[in-house]
Amino acid sequence: MTEEKINTIGDQEIKNEDLTSEQQHYKNHVISLRNKIAKLQFEIDDLAPSLKFHEDALIETTKPKEDQASAEES
Repeated sequence: MTEEKINTIGDQEIKNEDLTSEQQHYKNHVISLRNKIAKLQFEIDDLAPSLKFHEDALIETTKPKEDQASAEES
């Protein structure tokens, strides 16, 4: 016995075989776009701390020398 694929679209549950070719097309795009967004969000989450580190380092190197010396003594 083959299990039927059910899609939840909005508030409806629709069998895969009942989708028109146009609906299949849209469904495939939705799945693809969600996957791409998830991948890019993962990359953003991975890159954000590195960006913060380098921004902080840049800010630190632009401070006047007296401010750097007093910050190191603290």
